[in-house]
Amino acid sequence: MSNDAALIVTRDGAVAVLINNRPPMNRMTLEYIDALEAVLPELAADPAVRALVFTAVGAQHFSVGMDLKQLMTGAEQRGGFGAVLDQRRRVLSMIESMRKPSIATLFGYCLGGGLELPLACHLRLAASEGALIGLPELDIGAMPAWGGSVRLSRLVGAGRALDIMLQARKISGPEALAIGLVTELHPLDELKPRAIALAHQLAAMPATAVAGVLGSVVGGADLPMEAALDVERAEVDRCASSADQREGMLAFVQKRKPVFNQGH
Repeated sequence: MSNDAALIVTRDGAVAVLINNRPPMNRMTLEYIDALEAVLPELAADPAVRALVFTAVGAQHFSVGMDLKQLMTGAEQRGGFGAVLDQRRRVLSMIESMRKPSIATLFGYCLGGGLELPLACHLRLAASEGALIGLPELDIGAMPAWGGSVRLSRLVGAGRALDIMLQARKISGPEALAIGLVTELHPLDELKPRAIALAHQLAAMPATAVAGVLGSVVGGADLPMEAALDVERAEVDRCASSADQREGMLAFVQKRKPVFNQGH
């Protein structure tokens, strides 16, 4: 790609593909995070976008995480190290709380922030060969700083998360699948096409109901049972008044395939 922007956003119908463009390591630079913070609200507000794919240029590495050299020279211009971390926490929370499904492709190095961003996505697909996935911050005397310790623990359980983090282990795609960190494995040359195909599949589902499921699962994850059930009920009520639910039920009665998202 000739575009030298840190983030390239392309549209494939209802799918937005967000591409880290800093090969070969695809570090998550200050400019990359700035660009994400600018574009994510636009994608969230655009009804024509119904699913997102996070990937990176090339076939070597998804991302080795934060650009530490740039951070050492550039953090003060951004208000200090804490301000940089606050921005990254903000951006990852935007991805996680978006009412549109997001998919990350894990291949090559997916380390530090290169795993923390995928952990904020709703689904993760990994390469069946060559992926090295982990939060090895202890190797440099640090710890995961963008929510990785929290999200990884909640995804795979505290024991497995601690095993990975305390030993600074880098796990393979098959191991990531075995512990539930990813949901699918594919050969590297099929990984990005599969992620985009899955995004199209999700984009074709009824958008209001998809948003409701995401709102219930993400919004209710940290709540006591009754409060979480209240969140689900609010989403159910919102979905019940949607054109998609009316279309789905009518199609069921008429024994035909429903046509969702007609207003988008």
